[in-house]
Amino acid sequence: MTSANAWIHWALLSAVFAALTAIFAKVGIQGVDSDLATLIRTAVVIVALSIFVAATGKWSNPFGLSTKTWGFLLLSGLATGASWVCYFRALKLGDAAKVAPIDKLSLVLVAVFAFAFLGERPSLRDWTGIAMVAAGVLLLALRR
Repeated sequence: MTSANAWIHWALLSAVFAALTAIFAKVGIQGVDSDLATLIRTAVVIVALSIFVAATGKWSNPFGLSTKTWGFLLLSGLATGASWVCYFRALKLGDAAKVAPIDKLSLVLVAVFAFAFLGERPSLRDWTGIAMVAAGVLLLALRR
């Protein structure tokens, strides 16, 4: 795999782990408040990432980062936390096979937000695929 396409490997692994997250979470939140479950999950993520960053020698002084970087990482963290709280609540109340596809509507929203705020310009082919994902989410969400 060329370095230009190395991201595909990581994106596929992300999808696999996201799928496992839904399955493990659905089983794990039985009999537990979804917010408490989210807190436990977050603590596990903090510990695991701390070990990973230290073990791979990627630690650097976070106080050396710019104010802009801190601000956007803070916003990203808040959005992640809100997403996780909502996701776990949805899993607590609904079937994983119904919750996960709606959660993937984020793919469509990322494309729209990237267009609006980052100046990214997907091709007609890209927009067609994005529309198909949106249609698929609607089909899965509206099924009886």
